[in-house]
Amino acid sequence: MKLIDISPVLDEGLGVWPGDTPLQRKVVCDMEEGANYTLSHLHTTVHLGAHADAPKHYRPGTPGIGERPLHYYYGPCEVFRVELALGERIRPEHLAHAPRAPRILFATGSFPDPRQWNLDFNALSAELVAYLHDECGVHTIGLDTPSVDLFQDQELEAHNALADRDMANLEGLVLKDVDPGLYTLSALPLKLADFDASPVRAILIEEDPSV
Repeated sequence: MKLIDISPVLDEGLGVWPGDTPLQRKVVCDMEEGANYTLSHLHTTVHLGAHADAPKHYRPGTPGIGERPLHYYYGPCEVFRVELALGERIRPEHLAHAPRAPRILFATGSFPDPRQWNLDFNALSAELVAYLHDECGVHTIGLDTPSVDLFQDQELEAHNALADRDMANLEGLVLKDVDPGLYTLSALPLKLADFDASPVRAILIEEDPSV
């Protein structure tokens, strides 16, 4: 069994959505300075690095991330690598074949460095969300960009398409070295009551066929 880490490093150099709260660590006690233990505080957005949005993030009256069922974030998964122009949405015709798992991750390569933000990353289309859910039984979609919607989209086309179908999403994944194919996904959010999102430690589990 091989574990593939698909989460970026969380430190003060990691970019966050413009206007959001970057990671800040305050060390309260430090063994390097004579304390008998080290203790630190963390202050940051919950939409940090690899993270799971809650429906509460984009639709009023819906659950927070601590109330979401965990099956969305653990289980069979398929990684697709798609190629399209920067700033465009992924559509059904960009898929090499029909999905073979209920959790789908898209490697777009359109947000190559989470420390150096670019605004022309790819995103999902409402058409794709509908196809994956209604025809393929997909309930979770993740990708290697900061959002399932384009940066300038104020209407949140993809977020709302997900909400209409009670689907889950993962954003900010690191998939540049991941081969397309089938894996087991583990990307469990923290049990943050009524929060709009949670960071996740996202990994893919690749089974050894020889075992």
